[in-house]
Amino acid sequence: MGRLLRKKDPSKKQKKSQSEDGASRDGNTSAVKGSSPPAIKKPYTPVSKSTVAKEKNIFDKSIQFLREVKVELKKVTWPSKKQTIGSTAVVLVIVAIISLFLGIVDFGLSGLIRAVLQ
Repeated sequence: MGRLLRKKDPSKKQKKSQSEDGASRDGNTSAVKGSSPPAIKKPYTPVSKSTVAKEKNIFDKSIQFLREVKVELKKVTWPSKKQTIGSTAVVLVIVAIISLFLGIVDFGLSGLIRAVLQ
C-alpha cells in the first residue's frame, strides 16, 4: 500500500534515456554524434547501520494505514440520498418477505412433527 504515495525516481528516467540514445555499453560514444557522455558510476560503499531506516513502530504503521484509508475513500463513488433510501426500502421489503416465508415453513414443519409424534 505504501507504493501509492511514492514518487518515481527521476534518475531512472535519465539512465534509461541514455541507454536508448545508442551509446554502447563499454562507454564508447564515438559511434553516435551529439550524444551525451555516459554517466559516471559511483563506487560501491556499504551501508552503515546508522543510515538504515529504523523499523516502524505500531503507531507509525497505524498512521500510515489511516492515510491510505483516506486516499482509498476519496476514490469511492458514494450513492445519493435517493439511491440510499431506495436501496434501504428494497432490503426491508425482502427481509419481511423472507421472514414471513421462514415463519410459515417453521409453523408447518412444527405442526407436522407434532402430528407424527402423537
